Amino acid sequence: MSSKTISAYELHFIYQILFKLITLTTTHCYLLFQFKGLFNLTSFHIILKPITQTEKPTMASSREPRLMLRFLLLLGFAVYKTTAFGEVVKASQIEQQQQQHQQEGPPQRHKNAYATMMYMGTPRDYEFYVAIRVMLRSLDKLQVDADLVVIASHDVPRRWVHTMEQEDGARVMRVENVNNPYKNQPNFDRRFLLTLNKLYVWKLVEYERVVMLDADNLFLRKPDELFQCGQFCAAFINPCIFHTGLFVVQPSMEVFNDMLHQLEIGKHNPDGADQGFISSYFPDLLDMPMFHPPLNGTTVNGSYRLPLGYQMDATYYYLRLRWNVPCGPNSVITFPGALWLKPWYWWSWPVLPLGIQWHEQRRQNMGYGAETTMALIQCIVFGGIIAVTRLARPNISKLCYRRTEKNVSVIQAGLKMLAIWSILAAYIIPFIIIPCTIHPLLGWGLYLLGSFALCTIAINAFMLPTLPVLTPCLGIFGVLLVMAFPFYSNGIIRALSIFCYAFCAAPFLWVSVVKIMASLQASLERENFFPRLGESSPPSGFNKLY
Repeated sequence: MSSKTISAYELHFIYQILFKLITLTTTHCYLLFQFKGLFNLTSFHIILKPITQTEKPTMASSREPRLMLRFLLLLGFAVYKTTAFGEVVKASQIEQQQQQHQQEGPPQRHKNAYATMMYMGTPRDYEFYVAIRVMLRSLDKLQVDADLVVIASHDVPRRWVHTMEQEDGARVMRVENVNNPYKNQPNFDRRFLLTLNKLYVWKLVEYERVVMLDADNLFLRKPDELFQCGQFCAAFINPCIFHTGLFVVQPSMEVFNDMLHQLEIGKHNPDGADQGFISSYFPDLLDMPMFHPPLNGTTVNGSYRLPLGYQMDATYYYLRLRWNVPCGPNSVITFPGALWLKPWYWWSWPVLPLGIQWHEQRRQNMGYGAETTMALIQCIVFGGIIAVTRLARPNISKLCYRRTEKNVSVIQAGLKMLAIWSILAAYIIPFIIIPCTIHPLLGWGLYLLGSFALCTIAINAFMLPTLPVLTPCLGIFGVLLVMAFPFYSNGIIRALSIFCYAFCAAPFLWVSVVKIMASLQASLERENFFPRLGESSPPSGFNKLY
């Protein structure tokens, strides 16, 4: 059921990231040399070829930086104009038109179903699409005795729908977005605008029971006994409010229509999302008995509370670094925390240790496809930057000076800002261009490699000391080792270890900043400055530093 070929959409994704990589890297280099070019008009110029007293600067040597930048810009333009944003998109559109007449997914095969929902309109649509696919694949690998259903809004790309149907074996039900009447209430979070689409689960009347799931569920075992539960069942991870990341329903058009009516009349909803509405629709669930599946396999009636083992909040794990949930089988882990620390993001591990389990499930069930190809491309680009910078170092590190009587305080301040910006960009740009859902080991490896590559540009352009500039990179590598250490007895010891490392590393970081600023200041306060291009002979007081 899985496919090892890279689809047109994945190829388009690769080209998008490649174009972003070239654009950001080119912009970083271009601004660096352009700012230095502006300063040439008043005080100095970096000469790529050492100038002697009898040798004039050649036009070729002065054009080398600009030729390199033009090459990068042309490369980016070529990527933009070729198949990445043209033929691939066109082929994708043609294929979408051909698929419009195909059947909406495989037919119903079971009397029960696991369902999830998908809608568009958030900055993280692709990441949630990947998360849904991993969850579907993990359920399929567990050989659950149920259909897999995706409730997808009509604006979900047809290619994604086709992939979930053909490769993941899901039945996709296309729906209109439910209008959210709470969108104008105070403190409403816009990312929950379309979560009321979850109510469509009550419309799946062809099934006897449906387990509704959020995309951030991680399955440890097959929980098919949930289909023996009653008309509505949910788990309380909050002492007073049940969690809608997993709940069991008996589909009913009567309940569905009544819910839509309650939305129209403005039923109380504390958060404006599905969590608040469903909680207010079933206000007495806290008083209901705990669900225990009958041994004879029969289905019970009524509403029940599910044991915590069906919705184990990942936060509980981080206190003891192991699970200790005695009530019910440990079946499903959920990640209800901050959106930017969801387990599919490469930077979430080792900050949150459980993220590696999600990526292990993805590696086993789906693989990384386009992300692996993109990682290889980025490795080549970063390696090329390191090699080019290394080869060009003998030329860009030899600076010539001449006297000047001009006030250069503004230029000095601008150079300091440019140098600081270059170092910051070296640590920010790799974080932006690395695919968000890549494996953490590849993600952090690419980040460190990219930061090192871009730091070498700043080091050689501004004649900065190497070790202080790379100190943050070394510090990040060290804290990753501390966080990933697998033998902590509990979460408190782990947190204290991270704090101690940060406390010990802070002075080194401060010293590196001081050394960088001192190096810049020393270079700028020399009594001689760089000569301008076109001068036939060096003026009096000429001094060359090698």
